[in-house]
Amino acid sequence: MTRVAAIDCGTNSIRLLVADVDTATGTLRDLDRRMRIVRLGQGVDRTGRLAPEALERTFEACREYAEVIARHDVAATRFVATSASRDASNRDDFVRGVVDILGVRPEVITGDEEAALSFTGATRELATHETALVVDIGGGSTEFVLGDERVKAARSVDIGCVRLTERHLLHDGELTDPPTRAQIAAVRRDIERALDEAEQTVPLRRTSALVGLAGSVTTVGAIALGLAEYDSAAVHRSRVAFERVKEITSMLLTSTHEERAAHAVIHPGRVDVIGVGALILQTIMERTEAAEVVVSEHDILDGIAHSAAR
Repeated sequence: MTRVAAIDCGTNSIRLLVADVDTATGTLRDLDRRMRIVRLGQGVDRTGRLAPEALERTFEACREYAEVIARHDVAATRFVATSASRDASNRDDFVRGVVDILGVRPEVITGDEEAALSFTGATRELATHETALVVDIGGGSTEFVLGDERVKAARSVDIGCVRLTERHLLHDGELTDPPTRAQIAAVRRDIERALDEAEQTVPLRRTSALVGLAGSVTTVGAIALGLAEYDSAAVHRSRVAFERVKEITSMLLTSTHEERAAHAVIHPGRVDVIGVGALILQTIMERTEAAEVVVSEHDILDGIAHSAAR
């Protein structure tokens, strides 16, 4: 067993996993798994820079995580940063802050690296020999990975629930709530263009199973199950039919902030972006002709932990 700490810092959230990894069997035992919504990617699509307040929210979470890691006496820590920090011109400010707090340098990985880690995390414990399309819908980007026991094709594209919400649903700095039909159509056009781009590398229709990762997908899964409160064990490996995804997406895009916030399974930090996240999932299912999506709680964070143990 190797005890590791894995940190995934995305556009919307920063997550920590402390786990014991058996490198011989590939099994992973959680010791501490937590998430904070910090919206690091606030305004990045528009300004190309990380906002000072977004950096401070992220550093505050890092200080909390540093205390957790110290308590568990880990052998290795790996900190991976994805879409927002890839796109920002002032990412060196982010790197310096993380090093000062955690003593480890964040790795600003490429979209292809992000895709491979997501695939490892999602499929390691599924033990499937089918060809699976793993889709990781993040805040700033979405990764598509096709494979069975190994990755066959991967592509990262710049669509995510935060990026597209800020690009199309903000008017004079205020969120249109609920969005207009024209705004939704503009979001969908961006998604369709991104799928065309992804399909140049990944044959999206050559799959036996569609596996969906990250907060947008797991939230849709929790709503589909009708949970009174979020239950990761119930959500993990659940299956949501395409028609149910369409119903949930329509409900989210036609409801107000207050109506969405009334759903206990929607994290407060996702209330403003979950409608677009669900629309990304629906459009992917339309393109792939998937009858259902398998929801996985295991994702890039688990992939980072496996890589740290190696």
